[in-house]
Amino acid sequence: MIAAVLVVLFAIFTSVWTDRLWYRSFDFGSVFTTLLSARIGLFAVFGLVMAACVAASAAIAYRFRPRVRVSTAASPLLERYREVLESRFVWVVVALGVVLGLFAGGAAAGQIFTYLAWQNGTDFGTTDPKFGLDIGFFVFGYPWYRFVLSFVFAVLGFSAVAAALVHYVMGSLRFSGARRGASGAAQAQLSILIGLAVVVKGVQYWFDRYGLEIQNQQLLTGINYTADNATVTAKAILAVIAGICALLFFANAVLRRWVVPTIGLVLMVLSAIVLGVIYPGAVQYFSVRPSEPTRERPYIERNIAATRAAYGIDDVEITSYSAETTATAGQLRSDAEALPGIRLIDPSVVGPAYEQLQQVRGYYAFPETLDVDRYTIDGTETDAVVGVRELNLAGVPGQNWNNLKTVYTHGFGLVAAYGNRRQSGGEPEWIAQGIPPTGELSEAEPRIYFGESPSMDYSIVGAPAGTAPVELDTPGGGEGGSPKTYTYTGSGGVGIGSLWHRILYAAKFADVNILLSSRVNDASKIIYDRTPKERVAKAAPWLKTDGDSYPAVVDGRIVWIVDGYTTSNSYPYSQRVALNQVTSDSQTATSGGAVVAQANSDINYMRNSVKAVVDAYDGTVKLYQWDTEDPILKTWEKAFPGVVLPKSDISPELKDHLRYPQDYFKVQRQILAKYHQTDPNNWYQNSALWEVPNDPVKTAGQAKESPFYLSVKWPEDDRAIFSLTTAFVPRGRSNLAAYMAVNADASSPDYGRMRVLQMSDTTQIDGPGQSFNAMTTNETVAERLRPFQQGTAQSSFGNLLTLPVGGGLLYVTPVYTQRQGSTGSYPALRFVIVRFGQSVGIGDTLQQALDEVFAGNSGASTGEEEPAEPTEPGTGETDSSAATQALDEAQAAFQAADKALADGDLGTYQTRIEEAQAATQRALRAMGR
Repeated sequence: MIAAVLVVLFAIFTSVWTDRLWYRSFDFGSVFTTLLSARIGLFAVFGLVMAACVAASAAIAYRFRPRVRVSTAASPLLERYREVLESRFVWVVVALGVVLGLFAGGAAAGQIFTYLAWQNGTDFGTTDPKFGLDIGFFVFGYPWYRFVLSFVFAVLGFSAVAAALVHYVMGSLRFSGARRGASGAAQAQLSILIGLAVVVKGVQYWFDRYGLEIQNQQLLTGINYTADNATVTAKAILAVIAGICALLFFANAVLRRWVVPTIGLVLMVLSAIVLGVIYPGAVQYFSVRPSEPTRERPYIERNIAATRAAYGIDDVEITSYSAETTATAGQLRSDAEALPGIRLIDPSVVGPAYEQLQQVRGYYAFPETLDVDRYTIDGTETDAVVGVRELNLAGVPGQNWNNLKTVYTHGFGLVAAYGNRRQSGGEPEWIAQGIPPTGELSEAEPRIYFGESPSMDYSIVGAPAGTAPVELDTPGGGEGGSPKTYTYTGSGGVGIGSLWHRILYAAKFADVNILLSSRVNDASKIIYDRTPKERVAKAAPWLKTDGDSYPAVVDGRIVWIVDGYTTSNSYPYSQRVALNQVTSDSQTATSGGAVVAQANSDINYMRNSVKAVVDAYDGTVKLYQWDTEDPILKTWEKAFPGVVLPKSDISPELKDHLRYPQDYFKVQRQILAKYHQTDPNNWYQNSALWEVPNDPVKTAGQAKESPFYLSVKWPEDDRAIFSLTTAFVPRGRSNLAAYMAVNADASSPDYGRMRVLQMSDTTQIDGPGQSFNAMTTNETVAERLRPFQQGTAQSSFGNLLTLPVGGGLLYVTPVYTQRQGSTGSYPALRFVIVRFGQSVGIGDTLQQALDEVFAGNSGASTGEEEPAEPTEPGTGETDSSAATQALDEAQAAFQAADKALADGDLGTYQTRIEEAQAATQRALRAMGR
């Protein structure tokens, strides 16, 4: 028993102490100290209060036990309990107090963030419309007060039970026999305790009035007509009745007539049923139901105003849009600037191409879903599809402890491709590639010790100066073309040079190798908790993080950018939503991908208040203010001073890579689907509800279409703006209802400007599903795609993009082809399909497709280079001489690549491999395949 207790205590100590070391390793020790001290304080105070009150109540009952034993026919078991209590009363009371104190202390420690929010609460500067209280009272104060009242009620309840048990065992309280009843002391003590509990219940009734403002009703969240005119008054009356009932119990301590307070308690329960259930039900049925739109109108107005403010959509600009449906020559001339920004490289499709062309070795991997970013190249802002070459432990040769923990420790380099360009064979056109990285981006430190790879556990890195490095750095570049090795020199990680730290981490990870391995030396560090979202969540546990963190090269270093949200579930009148449901779409996943759905939680307020940056090399976390007016952020800044850096500390280069976050936008679009209606009658009738359409490309599971980052030129604007966009369809319909975009460029003064084009009711505009169906079933499109839908060839569609151009809506989807049955195959961009109105076009390039739709001349240039005219596969038409020449070129390129790899020249190796692949593609086309 003692050994088991010691093991548990050591495990707790190990967890706490290693957490302390981890927080201090990247300069967030104050977060650990604040959390630990607050938890200990809450545990101690509430645990001691519970233990002391229950023990004192039991001691008082024991103190006033009968001094003379009355001869009774009590059961032998009761007599045995009495003997035990008399002989070991102190131990029994201490044990009871300790057990209840531990439970109470644990429950209180779990309320640490509720407590810290209350202690540091900041006013919103806005009052609720019913009670005139600042919104901060509901967001920060009300949850804490409810917990305290529940705790006090529990303390009094357990104290009364403890006293009753002692009185019963010691004979002061009898439920049978000639002398049934209670002694004077027992009656007095129990009357006071029950009276105090009833007082607390009365206070809870009073606070329940405030809770109505954040309570879900059948129609809305917040107070409705019935609550305002019946429930609020009923709660106040019940509070008064509870006070009167409590006075009866207090009087019973002297009068000792249980019938009076018992009648009062029964009447209070009956009053709660009548006033809390029957009366509001009657008001709802007889007064509200016949005239609900009229009765609920002012409450709907409150709900609309509060919801739009709480989710940051109160300034959305909605304009009517009479979309053109006829395509004419030159129609896109005024929107020419936006066309080159149409992203044809789909980050959710081309992951395998990055794997095949940039993976280099099996122990590297790219995420299934890549990311979209922007870089200025040759003075032009360019959309880029980016991914990090991370370590894949499943591909490590020799699955032993030394390899997994000390040799294969990091990935290498960021790979980026143009979002709107491709090579002649359909492969992405690289902006940055290879090992070591080459291209337009400057990566001063390309090593990836911290990333999104789910396979990364902990690694042991570092060594004394002069020690031969053991970490594999690059596959080549070493002596004689052997792999190059490296020793980590970053500031991140916890030092485990001392025997004590090795013991702690051996226990933490249940791995004795940490203690025994010769690879662990005086300069060793252990790095763990390596995903960006994991590190931000621990550095700022009061934040929710976006499901998609993304990499960027900033000041020569690869960093992960993570959007942080402050949320609340207690904003008066604001509609409550389930965060995991509204942020789930066709791109989210629970594992294996870069985009992860949010955890299950309800919210009714949200702000993107923090931009977080995690260094991919040393794991350093920096938190920057973003929404500087957010009262919840101000509250947490007071609770954790110095943790969040000022917004002014964001460098211009970092700001160029910040963007409007997806999960925030998903929540806003879900709310706007109903709350674009500001007229209470329309809102009540649900006559113009919108919904996010299902993704027509990824039909499995009928998931919602993901929002897309695009450079969009809004009607009447002078230039295209990097935006986050989405489409809406009417509830239960497939035609387009509205098109929404938000300025996603953080360096723009109009960042966050949200605009909606609402389609005219007089003309039906096809929605994404209808348009995709029309595009894929078009006769010309079907004919072009037929050779790639049979045999070993396979075609697949990329994301369906929607843009407001030419006075109407343009739908664009890329088509990728891939040879099946080959381990080295990958999707290559082959065609582009376009639809405007009822006109559909397909081409090898976006330019060709647009010109086909707009009567041979769209009026604008996409800037694409025309690819060489291929021969359609399956036609049997071949050019043997061209094929032979291309195969000879491919063989020569492969031989040159092998020589470069042997020499450790990975840059040349990558270039020659790409030349060989391009030559192979030319040969295949020449052979009609």
